[in-house]
Parts: sequence; C-alpha cells; structure tokens
Amino acid sequence: MIKRILLFMLTNIMVIATLSIVTTALGLHHYLSSKGIDYQTLAIFCAIWGSGGAFISLFLSKWLAKIAMSVRVIDPHYASDAQKALLDRVYRLARKAGLMNMPEVGIYQSSELNAFATGPSRQNALIAVSSGLLTTMNGAEVEGVLGHEISHIANGDMVTMTLIQGIVNAFSLFLSRLIAYVISMRMSRSENNHGAPAALYFVLVMVFDVLFTLLGSLVVAAFSRHREYRADKGGARLAGKENMIAALRRLQKMLDGFDPRAPSLAALKISHKQSGFTLFSTHPPLALRISRLNLPL
Repeated sequence: MIKRILLFMLTNIMVIATLSIVTTALGLHHYLSSKGIDYQTLAIFCAIWGSGGAFISLFLSKWLAKIAMSVRVIDPHYASDAQKALLDRVYRLARKAGLMNMPEVGIYQSSELNAFATGPSRQNALIAVSSGLLTTMNGAEVEGVLGHEISHIANGDMVTMTLIQGIVNAFSLFLSRLIAYVISMRMSRSENNHGAPAALYFVLVMVFDVLFTLLGSLVVAAFSRHREYRADKGGARLAGKENMIAALRRLQKMLDGFDPRAPSLAALKISHKQSGFTLFSTHPPLALRISRLNLPL
C-alpha cells in the first residue's frame, strides 16, 4: 500500500514539475498583465496544463497499472496450460478484431470479478484479468469479458478518452481564468480602482476551477458510458451475443467485493460500482447494458 501511494505521489510530482518547466520555459505564465489578458498565451497555457497531464498518464498507463495492481504479465514461453488457454483466447479475439499487434495479457490477484484494458495505443496495450474472474466465470463468460476488453483496444478508447479529458480540462482552465478576470475587473472598476485585484482574481480562479472541473466530469462520464455500450456491442460481435450477455449477468450477480487498489483504474474496468449520481458514473447500470445488447446489433 505504501509503495503504491509513494508511486502515485511521485508520478504526480513528475507530471506537475514537467508541465511547470515547459510552461515557464515558454513564458506562458505571463498571460495576465496590466493591459489585460493575452488570449493566445492563455489558450496555450491551458492546453498544455489541461492535456499534458492526461497524455503523460496515458503514456505511463501500462507501467502504472502493472505496479498498482501487481499485474503479472504472462510469458508465452513459461505459461501454464490455463495461462496458455487464456492467451489463445485473447489472441484469437484480437486477430478477429483486426489487431496487428497482440496485447500483453496479465493476471492480478484479487477476489473481484473484473478485467481492464489499458495502454497508449492499439499497438501497445495490456489486458489484465483478475484471478477471481478466472476462477469464478465459465469459459463462455470469460470469452465475453475478453471480447469487451479487446473492443476497447480496437476502438482506440484509451486515446479517445485521453483526448476528451484533455479538451475538457483545457476549456475548464480557460473559462475559469477568463470569467475570474472579467468579474474581478468589473468589481475593481466599480470601486474606482485600476487593475484587477490579484487576491480576488486568484480566489475566483480556484472557485471556478472546481466548478468547471465538476461540470466537465459530467461530459467525460457521458463519453465513458457511451464507450462501454460500444465495447459491449463489440464484445458481442467478437465473442457472441450470448457470451457477452452471460458475462454481464454474472457480473450483475457479483456486484460486491470491488478491489480498492488504484481507484483511477476503476473507469477502465468492465464493471464498476455505481455512484449515487448516475450522471457522474463512468459505467451504465449492468441491467441497462444487458437490455441494450438484447436489441438488434
């Protein structure tokens, strides 16, 4: 646990330090002056800070996932019979999905019934499956889960979600600073004081950062739910509709016991505990996912 916390902190420090060095070297911190806002500089500043962290996390995603979840990647040369059967299933479905490079396949020790796909691209991906899923689900259900995860890779969902998150972050940062500047300027002029009061401006920036980040998370969550529906349909095409539905029904019966490690990976897993607010949930309810699959593909 301590190792994972330290890794998380170190990664975030590295990301913040990298972005700070880049924006400082480019002189992007000086978007605000006595003459007003330099919109071009502000836009570049927000784009770097908004998308930079998302893309750095994407490039490190496989490495971080392996460490955070203690994933043991299967070596085809030293695999057991059960591991070889898992590899054969993944490779067969991956070729059916049109993937040229086979994803790495790993197993993490956990009682939860779950699996996830991650990686910076279709050519460099990882599929990790929990030991609980492999020991609890039958072959048809495992096939449905693998088809779902391979569909995420084939659809390029990791990159798509990173782009969406980056764009939402950039707009949130830009709008919060723009609105904070306008409000602080108007309040300053109403008091016959020249220039925007710095303290008020920075307080407003923090308030609007939180507000727009919260609103932006609704957009990101909506796209995430959409990609889950699409991956379910892709899994049905690859593994068969009956197998995909059977997998989701088994997950529906086993909703308890989610692994608390690496909460940032929860959105990548095939099943995720629903939050109290559906609009903020990254996954649609399993019952709704099943009903969607019962419709014509």
